Amino acid sequence: MKQLFHKVKEASRELMLLTDEQRNEVLLRIADRAETATKQLVAANAIDLQKLEPNNPLYDRLLLTPERIAGIAADLRNVASLPSPLGIISKERTLANGLYLRRISVPFGVIGVIFEARPNVCFDVFSLCFKSGNACLLKGSHSAEESNQAIVSLIHEVLREAGINPDVLALLPPTHEATAELLGAVGYVDLCIPRGGRKLIDFVRDNARVPVIETGAGVVHAYFDKDGDLEKGRRIIRNAKTRRVSVCNALDCLLVHKDRVKDIPALLAPMEGRVEIVTDEATMGTEWMDYKMSLKVVDNLDEALAHIARYGSGHSECIITENKETASRFQKMVDAACVYVNAPTSFTDGAQFGLGAEIGISTQKLGPRGPMALEEMTTYKWLINGNGQTRE
Repeated sequence: MKQLFHKVKEASRELMLLTDEQRNEVLLRIADRAETATKQLVAANAIDLQKLEPNNPLYDRLLLTPERIAGIAADLRNVASLPSPLGIISKERTLANGLYLRRISVPFGVIGVIFEARPNVCFDVFSLCFKSGNACLLKGSHSAEESNQAIVSLIHEVLREAGINPDVLALLPPTHEATAELLGAVGYVDLCIPRGGRKLIDFVRDNARVPVIETGAGVVHAYFDKDGDLEKGRRIIRNAKTRRVSVCNALDCLLVHKDRVKDIPALLAPMEGRVEIVTDEATMGTEWMDYKMSLKVVDNLDEALAHIARYGSGHSECIITENKETASRFQKMVDAACVYVNAPTSFTDGAQFGLGAEIGISTQKLGPRGPMALEEMTTYKWLINGNGQTRE
């Protein structure tokens, strides 16, 4: 495995020689190839789908369809159209001694991503890493093994045709041993990003010897305030919960002000027969990833804020209210990467934010927070130009 890590590390240096135009051309070719190879990708995905029951929440995450592949191709083209995040000078000054200083954005080098189920992550991660000048190591799960291999093979073909070292992208075996090797790849991996459930994220954080950014786990709340608009609330709650129940920005718990208890049947009516409502206190703090949702009545805004502070994961939270002061207080007090007023948490997504694709949603505060897109795939270095100055 160390030999593979070494090859990827060496290939990452070659990426610095590519122009942004060359990177964009490769991404556009991959988008075209993905659409051309739709049947092959769907066939590989069908083998993986046989491992799951259709009613398993992970089934939807794993599923590739012609429509989803077309969406993936559109995302690739979108990333190609975005400005390069590299070479951007964020600070610049000339010191009194004549030294000229610049702080400039550069790639991390090699980024490792550990993910569950979703094969589309292969395309998303590669596009963002490649555009930002990073090589990447992908570690998927057994459930998506055939799909991941087919996607990586497709990308490798395009890279070879473009005369680019295919080692800028490597797919690790879907084993626990490979995860351990990746987490201990000091000197080879510059950043590791886990993308999955709480169990995976906790394991990576607790066992990694390389730098980690936490993403993914989302215990998401919506608070329907006493001044909430009923029709807005119905639309927002339904969309946040049922658009895709298996994603990290899906609604897990609805909090309702006690003065609006009579409106609960109307708020839930658009989901009747689809979503199971759970009121057991023991379920609070559950990331359902299913057609289930917790419900709790609260006395006031302060109780809603306290509940979110206790059970939230720092991902996405929303309030439905027509009271501007209440909305402002909610946004100030809630400690999360994304805090919404009168809009569903389903918008927490790099593409929806106009950032192109994303590697994940960071729920931590040190480093990137929220959707991790191109800018978040870079670090910086200082460039200093002098003319023979010496320090006394």
